[in-house]
Amino acid sequence: MTEAIAGPPATYQELRAQLQDRQPTMAPGQRRIARLLLDDPEGTAFRSIGETARLAQVHSSSLVRFAALFGLSGYPALVRLCREQLASEAQLVHRLERAQRHTATAELLGAVVEHDQRNLSRTFAQLDHADWDRVVELLADAPAVSVIGLRKCFSVAYLMSYLLHLVRPRVRQIGGGGGLLVDELRELGPSDVLVAVSIRRYARDTLRAVEYARRVGVVVVALTDDPSSPLARLADVTFYVSTAGVTVLRSLSVFTSVVQALATAVAVRLGTSSRDELLTDERLLGEFETYVEPS
Repeated sequence: MTEAIAGPPATYQELRAQLQDRQPTMAPGQRRIARLLLDDPEGTAFRSIGETARLAQVHSSSLVRFAALFGLSGYPALVRLCREQLASEAQLVHRLERAQRHTATAELLGAVVEHDQRNLSRTFAQLDHADWDRVVELLADAPAVSVIGLRKCFSVAYLMSYLLHLVRPRVRQIGGGGGLLVDELRELGPSDVLVAVSIRRYARDTLRAVEYARRVGVVVVALTDDPSSPLARLADVTFYVSTAGVTVLRSLSVFTSVVQALATAVAVRLGTSSRDELLTDERLLGEFETYVEPS
């Protein structure tokens, strides 16, 4: 059983931090309750104790005990924190409905556009500007930057490492194959930055890489989907990217926008040195005749 926590959370942000910190040691039923509070505070704000208990597959009394673990008076106190969070984010785009089946071509294409537009608005509205500035500074000034994203997140990691390498030296993508992840991790050093990209279902090797990086003093930046993501409790800074959609896999479109914006911000911060990197790239591309110009 999880022990009670001293000092009840006064805001949803404090509750979220405590949930993320305590989640690994919780019993299975408690973890299901925590995931509901982390991933769907909007829904929890308006659900009865019975409805939440049904979704978490626990008894109603478990929710009362769960609240007490955090020093709260009961389920209504959890609801109050969730409702206050809703009020503070009233300007955000409403949470998307569950993906529905679309068969007609026009309907499918329209649904994809609608979901991605809402994902984009929601993601950028939620970005904390102080965190953004901190990450841009880290990516610009760190001795070296490594990026990891596996399976469905591989393309995001590739794009980020490619764009960052255009504007600064010592950027690499790790975990790309060949069973060399351990060898690549060995090169991480204190004050380096590791950018980790993962969405549900979370790749085990990405989590192991982040855990190792933290042990050796590497700063970790996470790009992930939900506050219940295991990356959220491990990273120094976390950006949450909305991925709802109607495609075969969860939408990665907004990741592209976030990564391009970060790389551009890093280039602006670096100024002259970034321009020199780009000029060197252009010279080499010309010498190797990398691209074919239209005739």
